Amino acid sequence: MFDFIRNHQRWMQLILLLLILPSFVFFGVQGYSSFVSSEPELATVDGKGITLGEFNNARRAQLEQYRNMLGAQFDAAAFDTPGFREQLLNTLIDQRAIAIAATKGAYSVSDETLRRSIAAIPAVQQDGQFSPERYRQALAAQGLTTTAFEQGLRRDLTLAQVLQPIGLTARVPADIGQKIFALITEQRTVARKVYGLEAYAKNITVSPEDIKAWYDANQAKLVIPENLDVEYIVLNEEAASKDVKISDADIESFYNQNEARYGQPERRRVSHILLEVPASADAAAKAVIRTKAAELAKRTAANPKDFAALAKEFSQDSGSGNQGGDLGWISKNMLVPQVEEALFKLKKDEVSGVVESPFGVHVLYVTDIQAPSIKPMAEVKEDIVVEIRKQLAAERFATMAGKLTNLIYDQRDSLKPIADALGIEIRKAAGLTREGLLPVAQRGAAAMPSEAELTLLGNPKVRQAAFSTEVMKDKLNSGAIELASDTILALRVGAVHAPKVPPLEQVTEQLRTMLTNERALMAAQDAGIKQLDLLKGSVATEPKDFDAVQVVTRQAAQALSREQLEAVMSASATPLPRFLGVAGPEGYTVLWLSKIEPGPAPEAAQVTQLQAQLSQAWGTAEEQAALKLLRESYKVKMLPDAKKLISGELDSAKL
Repeated sequence: MFDFIRNHQRWMQLILLLLILPSFVFFGVQGYSSFVSSEPELATVDGKGITLGEFNNARRAQLEQYRNMLGAQFDAAAFDTPGFREQLLNTLIDQRAIAIAATKGAYSVSDETLRRSIAAIPAVQQDGQFSPERYRQALAAQGLTTTAFEQGLRRDLTLAQVLQPIGLTARVPADIGQKIFALITEQRTVARKVYGLEAYAKNITVSPEDIKAWYDANQAKLVIPENLDVEYIVLNEEAASKDVKISDADIESFYNQNEARYGQPERRRVSHILLEVPASADAAAKAVIRTKAAELAKRTAANPKDFAALAKEFSQDSGSGNQGGDLGWISKNMLVPQVEEALFKLKKDEVSGVVESPFGVHVLYVTDIQAPSIKPMAEVKEDIVVEIRKQLAAERFATMAGKLTNLIYDQRDSLKPIADALGIEIRKAAGLTREGLLPVAQRGAAAMPSEAELTLLGNPKVRQAAFSTEVMKDKLNSGAIELASDTILALRVGAVHAPKVPPLEQVTEQLRTMLTNERALMAAQDAGIKQLDLLKGSVATEPKDFDAVQVVTRQAAQALSREQLEAVMSASATPLPRFLGVAGPEGYTVLWLSKIEPGPAPEAAQVTQLQAQLSQAWGTAEEQAALKLLRESYKVKMLPDAKKLISGELDSAKL
């Protein structure tokens, strides 16, 4: 029911979804202010520039993220558009502004908060509990060490403190939630009659003279711009992995060399009771806390079954206390040394004595132990094949890319020797303009381009190269055009077609259809408006020739179009019944609105849920407003090279 509100996601939620990615996605491991370069600057925040190099680093990380999400369906060129480039640059600017605010505000994150944040990441959990194995695998997949990841995550959590409190404090009053719920569920009874253009098109006659008159009067609208016939080659991961063969011996060797990746160390299911020791506590106060912990240790050791109840009552760990002290499955190097040393000395169902750590004093209880294990090769064989193929393809791509770069400049008058040497096919396309491939109506006999072809040849760098003097006029091969870190294209131009108006016979049927539809639409609208006027002047009873009555709400349009639903839902409640008219691209619709009734009374939980979602949406809006103020405060400026980057004139693909 609340899909349109659920689309508003919290900024922090987005961060948590990406936690398995490098936390330095946007700024690199050198931090926010140590990037020194003579590269072009795209924007300034608080007087400090964001360089093309920083953008390229973020771009590389963004592509890797999409590659992981989409797998074989990933196409880097599909994301190389002005919209994506502008969005990424604005993200960099926002992140820089937030980082500056965090630095100036001296924000920080405790070790305990960091630990809980990692344990809460769904991608590193198994059966709802933190899994050290999945944690290691997630980091290994990104080429990260625990130290690098945790440092980056700490920074991300620190940055989140700048805006997160603003959004979390947003509240929409309950009565507002009730009113909006009433609007969402309000029911309106309506019938309709559609005057579609198809019904009138059969009575429309368009003469050759009509077509000729329109053709003569609208030459400028019919001009086919200058366009090229091109042939091109593409080197990408698919081409590099085409002939890759992986033997069972390769799989076994990889498995043996990477056994640790498929193993699980000893794990212990642990619960604890934590009593915090304030930094200001004197020796006497600390002794009291230790004595209390010792009493709890004695009680739980005598009857471990009482541990969960005592943890709920006494533990000051807000994260685990309500869960009976349960910390989930723990392996080595997850906890502070003092706790870990004591933990791994315990046997199953054994309770520790008092254990001190920087967080306070603990009583530990081991509820289960899992011995170390390694997944059998058969279970991970498919993953290994994918990994080997990816590695071999990357190696082959690097080799082939170097060969292509050399050959393309040694061989300038044909792509065939290059394609033969690399074992890739030569593709052909017609109708490449300075704005992209010709639309369907102007292609004539040319074959329809595929989605991949539209994406590749629609890239600004490709079009810029194709229309350069040496490629278009001198008919030389282009250089190697790097569209992404794993996609390189080279092309040459065949025929050059000057701008022209197509002959009348080529567009006659197209114009006949267009004029027929225009006139049919006008006839349909005229008929609908006349009928509406007649109905408005009569007694507003249910019309006999309308469609069946239907009940609609703002979220259940039934058979109504968006324009029709908007007309029905925006109509005033008086007088009723009433007639409405709606013009649309398919004709004209007369609507009979006969009844407006409240929807079913909401349950308290529904109003609470809606109120929470509205508060979340409101919080997001407040965060964006605060972010706008930060940008103004730090005097964000877009520099001239930003416009070039967004349009594709400035090369951002050398990653």
